[in-house]
Amino acid sequence: MTQDLARIRAFVQVFDSGGFSAAARQHGRSKALLSKYVTDLEDYLGVRLMNRTTRKLGLTEAGEAYYRESSALLQQLDDLDATITDQTSEPRGLLRVSAPRNFGEDTLAPAIFAYLAKFPKVTLDLRLEDRYVDLVDEGIDVALRISTMADSALIARKIADMHIVIGGAPSLIAAHGAPKHPDDLRGLPCIVDTNLQGQSNWRFFEDAKTVSVPVTGPVRVNSPLAARQAAMMGLGFAALPSYLADPKVASGELVPVLTDFVPTGQTLQVVYPHRRHLAGKVRALIDHLVEWFASHPIS
Repeated sequence: MTQDLARIRAFVQVFDSGGFSAAARQHGRSKALLSKYVTDLEDYLGVRLMNRTTRKLGLTEAGEAYYRESSALLQQLDDLDATITDQTSEPRGLLRVSAPRNFGEDTLAPAIFAYLAKFPKVTLDLRLEDRYVDLVDEGIDVALRISTMADSALIARKIADMHIVIGGAPSLIAAHGAPKHPDDLRGLPCIVDTNLQGQSNWRFFEDAKTVSVPVTGPVRVNSPLAARQAAMMGLGFAALPSYLADPKVASGELVPVLTDFVPTGQTLQVVYPHRRHLAGKVRALIDHLVEWFASHPIS
């Protein structure tokens, strides 16, 4: 069986490299040994797989079919080997993680640093920024996102439930009254966080339908932390993630409103690119975050 796999691998390597000489250089084997393996494979199958000339190497019709299936088989075997190796060895290497800035600084940091303490052979590159990050283009291994849905180009796993809080300072409510219906916000000052999905069009849930309400106010800012501060100073109502709003609600500095209309389904997700084999360091981080936030609720 080992000899059969060696012959199949030699055939795939030769074609992928564009010839016997190139394959020998890339894989540290002799050209004669690779040629012997491919010839032995053809003799065993009873068909010619490659058309060889001094200038060009091509596949026969049978060779194309055999290459397609055999290369997929070898990839599966390599992925299986890598998976078993990762499962039996300690996570290691550089791990690039992306997360929203305020969430990363305040809530994620303790969780991810606890992961590093558990796996000291991992080196972390934590990128905290309030913008959409293309994981593939920017070489990110995993990202934390607060969203109601996953990007179809990525694999997502729910880490924890979250929600949005519409809140205002007691002084604001004393001056304007508490809105009873989302439409009441049209005539009230609001703080617009430009990072929020929809920005100045806030979404609510009424009679099993999603409704959008346009809001305006004295402040537009690209930071939920700054939006919270503006709301606490009575400048307007703000739509805040629960991990920022709940401590200030508990202290009485913010009063939640429209709680019966705030949509549910907001979650903290960990997302990563589609890959046949998920690196052990990524798998270990995901498992750690699920466990961490189960015992350290966000809200």
